[in-house]
This record gives sequence, C-alpha cells and structure tokens, in this order.
Amino acid sequence: MLSEWFWWDRLWLPRPVTWADLQDSEGRVYARVSHLYIILPVAVLLLGLRAFYERLIAVPLAEALGVKDKIHKRASHNPVLEKYYNTHSKHPTQADIKGVCKKLGWSERQVERWFRRRRNQDRPGLLKKFKEASWRFAFYLCSSFGGVLALHDKPWFYDLREVWAGFPKQFFLKQKRIYCTFYGSLLFSVAADVKRKDFKEQLVHHWATLTLLSFSWCANYIRIGTLVMLVHDTSDVLLETAKMFNYAGWETTCNSIFVVFALVFMVTRLIIFPFWLIHCTWVYPLDQFEPFFGYYFFNVMLVVLLLLHVFWASLILRMVKKFIFGKVSIHCSSYKITNKAVCAF
Repeated sequence: MLSEWFWWDRLWLPRPVTWADLQDSEGRVYARVSHLYIILPVAVLLLGLRAFYERLIAVPLAEALGVKDKIHKRASHNPVLEKYYNTHSKHPTQADIKGVCKKLGWSERQVERWFRRRRNQDRPGLLKKFKEASWRFAFYLCSSFGGVLALHDKPWFYDLREVWAGFPKQFFLKQKRIYCTFYGSLLFSVAADVKRKDFKEQLVHHWATLTLLSFSWCANYIRIGTLVMLVHDTSDVLLETAKMFNYAGWETTCNSIFVVFALVFMVTRLIIFPFWLIHCTWVYPLDQFEPFFGYYFFNVMLVVLLLLHVFWASLILRMVKKFIFGKVSIHCSSYKITNKAVCAF
C-alpha cells in the first residue's frame, strides 16, 4: 500500500503520463529506479579507487610539490587529562583547568599546554588535506570534460527550451549515475574526511544533491539534471586546484586561482544557476504540462542549493574584499578569512 502510494503516477509524472508510457521499446531505454541499485556497491568500490589514487598518485604529487606535515610536539601520556579530553571538552574552561590542576598538582600553564598539544595531535595534516583535495580535483576535472563531451552535441545544451521537448519521455544518460555514486562515496567518507567549519552545510549540500540526482533520475528530469551538474563542477575544479597549491605553500598561485574561482563561482552559481537553470525549471515546463508534486519538489530542492550558494558567496566576497584591500591573504576553510591563503573548503 505504501509502495503504491509512493510510486503514484501523479507524484512523479505530469498528467496524463503514467509509468506504463515509459516502458522500454524500439531500442529506447528510459531511466528507472532499478538503474540506481548499483550505486551503493559502486560507491564502495569508488572509495577503494580513491585509496589507490591517493597512494599511487596523490602522495607522489604531494612530494613533488613539497607538501609536508608539520611536526607537532605530542602531549605527554596522562589518563586523567585524556579522559577529560575525550568525555568532557577539548577546550576546558578556566574553572575546569583549576580543578584539574588541584587533582594533578600541575600549574595552569602546564594544563593549558597539554590541551593545546593534544588538540594539535587531532588536527589533520597537510598531506591528508592535499590527498583529499587532489581526489576531488581529479573527479571534478574528469566529470567536467566528460559532461562537455556528453552534452556538446545535445540541442538542450544551447537552447534551454529543448530541455522539456518530449518530457518525460527522454532517454537516460549514464553520466548521472556516476555523479550519484560520487556523492554517495562522499557521504560514506564524511567521517574520515577533514572536518571543516561548514561541515553541516556540506552535509546538507551532499544530501540535497543526492536527493536531486535520484529524484531527477526517477522522474526523468534527465536533461536539466545534467546541466545543473555541469554548472556546479566548473568552479569546483578551480577550488580544489587552489587548495592543492595552498597546501604546497604556493601562496601567490593559490591566491590568483582563488580570485578566478570566486569570479567563476559568482557567474555559474549566482547568475547562470538561478536565472537560466532555475528559470528553466520554473517557467518553461508550464508550457508543456500542469504543475505536479515532482515539479514543486524539484524546484524547492534547487532553491535549497541556491541558498547554500548565497551563504558561501557572502563569505567569498568578504575574503576577496579583505584580500584586495591588502589586510589579509585569502583563506577558505568554508571560505573563512585568516592571515594565510588556505583554501580548505
């Protein structure tokens, strides 16, 4: 009963189209939910591929660029402080520090130094950050080229009204399953990856992206889905490139690439995305069919992504402003402003 309601035609498809109209025939293959079953096992395999990539390509590249982890002094072994660190807080208050001092017979300065060194031990090293950025750079670069190759001869790449020509009877593109697999692997690896200031926003972004990809696949929003992915990948390539050069200590190169990234981000995600693509999904479909649940749901999810873009864009603009006026260099850990050019989004 629940399954029948979930897959009710009127939730996913415009009137008068039904699932029966989307049966494969005459060599035409339509997207269906069963095509997505392979995503989970392939996402796990992708994690394995990432491990090989980082070991065989990212590490030698890091060495060639001179990326090295900083050597921090380790905190001395102390069961009392270790227990407090793991169960209470990594940043004890002054009152807690005084309480610990009485227990151990240490000075406040010794306790503060121990917690500082202990926190440094947990911080991810430059090599780990570089490997992560390198892997994402490789994926976004390949997906961008692959996207252009797959779409350059498609009419909807040049005329957005063609996105809805024949909807929902449109063939599927294998490229979308690759994206679902990649973002699935990002969610699997989120516990091991570097935690950044925008960790929660990134989780929302990954979930929104996966939801959009999966829904657009099942509801045959194939064409607009591929355009949305291509628009997002363009700036991501530049961001990951800036991060790699930052970890290598190439500050001038990092800053230059970041400025280009900022311009591309603003154009693709705050101009093309809302005024071309979201306009395409809000306005043009109404010439073909009446609004239905899938129409509203898809557009709401696109707006969620747009709000995240606005949030990140505001931080980027603050950094670029400070950078131009010479107060600081660019730092982007979630696009955070500091006195170094660190692109660790």
